[in-house]
Amino acid sequence: MLDVFLTSAFGPAVAVAHALAAERAGMGGVWLAEHHFVAYGQCPSATVLAGHILAGTRRITVGTAACVLGSRHPVALGEEAALLHALAADRFQLGVARGGPWQEVAILGRGVEHYRRGFAESLEVLLRWLSGADAVGADGDFHRFGPLAVVPRPAAPVPVRVAVTSAETAELAGRHGLPLLLGVHADDAEVAALVDRWAQAAVAHGHDPSGADHARVRLAYPCASRAAGERELREHLPRWLAGIRAAVPVSGAPPGRDLDAHVEHLLRIQPVGPPGEVAAALAHSAARTGVRRQLCMVEAAGSPPATADLITTLAALATTFPQPSTPPPSASSAPARVDLTQVSPRHGREGCAVSP
Repeated sequence: MLDVFLTSAFGPAVAVAHALAAERAGMGGVWLAEHHFVAYGQCPSATVLAGHILAGTRRITVGTAACVLGSRHPVALGEEAALLHALAADRFQLGVARGGPWQEVAILGRGVEHYRRGFAESLEVLLRWLSGADAVGADGDFHRFGPLAVVPRPAAPVPVRVAVTSAETAELAGRHGLPLLLGVHADDAEVAALVDRWAQAAVAHGHDPSGADHARVRLAYPCASRAAGERELREHLPRWLAGIRAAVPVSGAPPGRDLDAHVEHLLRIQPVGPPGEVAAALAHSAARTGVRRQLCMVEAAGSPPATADLITTLAALATTFPQPSTPPPSASSAPARVDLTQVSPRHGREGCAVSP
């Protein structure tokens, strides 16, 4: 299953336009990142943007990937999520994250100590708020309040996903039976290990791990050749990812990653190349990791028009994406193919758009 992942790199209005394009193209979902004080992503509230997109669409799923509990109060986020779910039902999907050690945890959140050890408590409060209970109170280290009426009260529990980069957080999500949101930096082996840790915790706490709808952010880049795709991405990604360097860490936080090395790492582990090869690589990863939902970083195309083209390309690719029962391809098996005569050069992307 191929969905779109947006950071609002070109601004929120362009992100809305790309979400509408994704629905027109037939994509299944749009997932919205949330960042503060950096140009890498220009959406400080994924729930606000999700509400706007939900109001302008009719079919597509709109999810948050993810709302950062380090800089949000779980009750405030719970109220927003319950409201969106009341208006859009399961078309709205809530994903949450611990976040990073950046200045927003001190300015907007509950401080560095909450970032270090308060995520589990905030997640628990959020889940109880979205459980369908009439009232919720808290008596923890970071949240203390008497019973509050849950308004609007969900008729049924609102689904929640948890962004993970560590085994500890994977186990936390597994204890609650919550599916995972996995990052673009992790390779298949790392993703499989996190899913396995999640499944062990889920089973130990009485949850059935089969059929879990985990999701994974991917840099899927179908184009005329791998060499052409790598050349384009080496041009586009450093310029886009440079916005991350504006993030100001709290005292004692580790330094940011080397962006050039990060780009090369992504090129090594992500599917870039002819459409059929990209489809086969995605299918192989899904079979190996058990993660079927792929959230594609379309803004890596480098400009709003090229991003719209990439959405169209991926929508066409999704029609050839093997079903979940398909086993990973063997060394002797031929990958699924898309007719490359349909690939036409537009917006300087060397034929990375496939006509639907």
